[in-house]
Amino acid sequence: MPHSQPSAPRGRVRLARGATPWLLPTAATAAVSLLRARRSGRWAALAVPSAALTAGMLWFFRDPEREITDARVVSPADGVVQSVMPWKDGRTRVAIFMSPLNVHVNRAPLAGTVASVEHVPGGYVPAFNKESEDNERVVWHFDTEIGDVEVIQIAGAVARRIVPYVPRGCKVEQGERIGLIRFGSRVDVYLPEGVEPGVDVGQKTTAGVTRLDRD
Repeated sequence: MPHSQPSAPRGRVRLARGATPWLLPTAATAAVSLLRARRSGRWAALAVPSAALTAGMLWFFRDPEREITDARVVSPADGVVQSVMPWKDGRTRVAIFMSPLNVHVNRAPLAGTVASVEHVPGGYVPAFNKESEDNERVVWHFDTEIGDVEVIQIAGAVARRIVPYVPRGCKVEQGERIGLIRFGSRVDVYLPEGVEPGVDVGQKTTAGVTRLDRD
């Protein structure tokens, strides 16, 4: 059976799984400081930045529902196409840079089975730098109707944790949530040989919506 996730009405925005360790302490600090602000100038000084930080966290960890595009390959990430590069083995790598303003929940580019999911330790260079090739990452391989599709979630300078949602051997639907990268980062998709890229450098993408290939 496919790995299912709770459905929500279209247009509803929920919080991403994996947000709690970051959000709860921030929200608790904001709540306490706001309650005590009337009695103490020190707490009042803390209330404004802590409330603003909580609001920022809520925005960052938003996880909106999406109407998944009926296409062969869809984008796994919200962001901007950083590069479209032919690979020596015939595949094409599409690299998508995600800023802290983007939704950071990633989705399966097409239906299939998770053949492998591997965490690879590494550095935390800004994800738009060439040196980010050695950053911490999670490498996914999906067994799909068009062959093996590799997706790599790459941590950035601020992102210090990648949270996979589905294990090896699990079946996923196209556009299904597969994991979260906390804060700025990058996602690479390797299109199999014979699959032509349908996006250009600088183009904005929406996870589950933007088509990555062309007929």
